[in-house]
Amino acid sequence: MGQPVERESGERDSGGAAQPELPPGQRVQRGWPVTHYGPVPKFRSERWEFRVFGATADGEKHCWNHEEFTALPYSSVVADLHCVTKFSMLGAEWGGIPARTILEAAPPAPEVTHVMVWAEYGFSSNLRLADFASDGTIFATHKDGELLTAEHGFPLRLVVPHLYAWKGPKWVRGVEYMTADRRGFWEERGYHNVGDPWREQRYSYQEEPGDGPEL
Repeated sequence: MGQPVERESGERDSGGAAQPELPPGQRVQRGWPVTHYGPVPKFRSERWEFRVFGATADGEKHCWNHEEFTALPYSSVVADLHCVTKFSMLGAEWGGIPARTILEAAPPAPEVTHVMVWAEYGFSSNLRLADFASDGTIFATHKDGELLTAEHGFPLRLVVPHLYAWKGPKWVRGVEYMTADRRGFWEERGYHNVGDPWREQRYSYQEEPGDGPEL
């Protein structure tokens, strides 16, 4: 899988090395804070299932149990994580199943424009199909070569490096293909429908025509 192009600014550290550019309003985070809404779910492998449903090309629901899902081709991408709470974690290696692998295994119907990523406790996040299909988008099982912890989304979290981190839920359980956009959990509660950190799309009041679902 391709690695996202490194962005550089004109700033230099004391040794003259270029410092990575940050999206507007962000600061570098040296650790990885735990941020989520609600409790941490308990993982039970015998009950875990990943589903792809909605407007699939064949009209069928596609399912993988945990053993089947983790047997899918593993890949990795080095990418930053930008949280809407204004911290950025730079240069992490995310390992797991590329979103494109899921799109190939369970193709969407031609009229699909968006996906809803579903997670434990009914949590959801909507994405444009192009964002979901991006080279860097990955269903991560590992960070920097180690399994994710439960607090950080084990057994599965979505990472969409070019969008704010809330667009990639923890504890993912499936993907719904949609022929029209609708808002997910945080988008219904005032967060921007797209969530591009480079455009600082944090809140719904910043939305422009075409950013959100038609009323």
